[in-house]
Parts: sequence; structure tokens; C-alpha cells
Amino acid sequence: MNPVFHHVSGRLSLRPPQAESLARLARALDAAPEMLTDERDVAAILSTLKAEFPNLADFEREFPSLCFALATGVGKTRLMGAFIAYLHLAHGINNFFVLAPNLTIYNKLIADFTPNTPKYVFKGIAEFASTPPEVITGDNYDQQNITGGELPTMCASTSSTSPRSTPRCAAARSRASSG
Repeated sequence: MNPVFHHVSGRLSLRPPQAESLARLARALDAAPEMLTDERDVAAILSTLKAEFPNLADFEREFPSLCFALATGVGKTRLMGAFIAYLHLAHGINNFFVLAPNLTIYNKLIADFTPNTPKYVFKGIAEFASTPPEVITGDNYDQQNITGGELPTMCASTSSTSPRSTPRCAAARSRASSG
């Protein structure tokens, strides 16, 4: 396993199910690095990943889509932070879009992605200590300097030319189930 995996897993003190999920993400990206590019052959990626993960049936989307199922209380929010830290540190991805199913989880995610809070998801990641990720929410989106209708997403790049610039995490609440 690569050193970034060990760095993130160790610094965030991931539990075994979280570490296994992060390892699977790293393994999937090692097997099919084209998942991180704009130009990709989804059928070829699926074929590659089926060889690596025999239980994988289909992406169920027109783009590579992976799902990680963990039991209640295992720490899915912490795992989300580990995925973001890993993707940023190992692959230079700077923009992430997080969708919450309701207002309660939306507010919890904003708190958990805010530095100096009890459950800060990046606690222990030195690269984020001096320059923490910027959290863009539905409340502060209009104040952002986002040009051309650009919405921070997992596969978009920032306006910075440095692949190690600070990641941006956009949290959005699903309007369909906002209660």
C-alpha cells in the first residue's frame, strides 16, 4: 500500500472497517487511475475494477461510481474526511461535493468539517493544520469567488496552478428531503 494511505490511516486513527474502505479506494485508483481524468472509458474502467473486485456488478451510472457500506456508528463522516485527505494528498484533487439527505446531517457535516470543533474530520492531518479546507455551504456560496458558474466538485480543479493547494469542500443539502 502506498505511503499516503498509511499517513492518512495512521494520522486519523481509522478503525479497521474505515481503513479497509480507504485501502479499497486506493486499490481501485491504483487499478484504474483513469477514474480521476475527465476523458475516461467507463466500460473499460468497469472491466478493470471487476477483475480487482469480483463482487462489483455495475456502476449504475454513466460514470464511475463506488459505494462503501459501513454499519451505523462506524464513522462514515470520518471516512469521508479520510477519502478527501487521501484524494487531495495522493492525487492533488482539490474540490469535493458533499450532499446531505437532510438538514440535521447537513449541519452536522458543516460542524465536522470546521476546524477546532470536537469531531473535526481532518484532526491529525498536518497538511491541513496551517491551511484548513474551505467549506462552502448553501449559506455562503454566493460570497465565493467562483467564476463561470463553476461548482466545486470531486473531479474539478481549482483556479490555483498548484496541485497541493487547499481543498474546497462544498456541502449541499438535498432539497427533496430537507426535513
